Amino acid sequence: MPSSAVRTFSDPEEYAASTRATRAELTVTGRGRFTAKLIRIDLHRLWMQRHSEDLARIKHSANVAGRAIISFCAQPGPSLLWSGVELHPSTIVQHSENQSHYQRSSGFTHYGSMSLPVADIVAVGSAVAGCDLTPPKDSLILTPPPLAMAKLLRLHAAARRLAEEAPEIIANPDAARGLEQALTEAMVGCLSSDSVHEDTVAQRQHELIMRRFRRVLEEKPGQSLYITEICKAIGVSARTLQACCREQLGMGPKRYLLLRRLHLARRALREVTPGATTVTDIAMRYGFWHFGRFAGEYRSLFGESPSATLHRESA
Repeated sequence: MPSSAVRTFSDPEEYAASTRATRAELTVTGRGRFTAKLIRIDLHRLWMQRHSEDLARIKHSANVAGRAIISFCAQPGPSLLWSGVELHPSTIVQHSENQSHYQRSSGFTHYGSMSLPVADIVAVGSAVAGCDLTPPKDSLILTPPPLAMAKLLRLHAAARRLAEEAPEIIANPDAARGLEQALTEAMVGCLSSDSVHEDTVAQRQHELIMRRFRRVLEEKPGQSLYITEICKAIGVSARTLQACCREQLGMGPKRYLLLRRLHLARRALREVTPGATTVTDIAMRYGFWHFGRFAGEYRSLFGESPSATLHRESA
């Protein structure tokens, strides 16, 4: 049954968990209180999402198998980079199946995504455009013809307005089918373009290193990790890892690991059983031995002290 939902979030983890067609993890890098808005629309076969976020962040996404996914900037604004390459409202990412990537923003941003079952996009591509639209082995950045891109953005924005102002229209099966057909045609019109951003060999190698980097983090999700052991695990020098992180995360690995540990500490503070632990215990668990510096970094990033988080969540 077609449906839509409009939600706002202050918790990055809850926001990331609500994203469709991908498994996402958000690391907020901007300072202050995080706020995001997510509009989800599920039609008969097509899913679409519209995101807006107010702080700079790094997002790691692992696409689910079986869906053909595209994503794009919904409007101009602060930079939005995918695997180190800046996206513009004139470009889209055609994602590969079941592959992970990093995306980062430098501030307030709007972006959208759409997906169809792979079998559907292949069938429609063959029938409508006479081309094979099977998701590529490696994700691609495309620059569709301006009219095709403008149509996609216009229809995506119109669907967003319906979700906000007239969700009963989306819930109507016949109206939903008409909207789905229009969005599908716009998606195919952009994907059948021959304009592709050519990735360099170095960029492909950096993406491979970053996937190994991510694998190390996932294997030890609750542990503090350090540069020397990470470099040893993935088989690269500290200089190479530094270059890859600068390109794709916008910061060096040490800064990223610090932010990751702060987010892990915040999660622990929010999930703790009342009276079961202290801020000091959690700080030490995630490798913070200078408690004043930990409290300062925490307050600067999240806009409150660690003790305020602990007491609020335990209340």
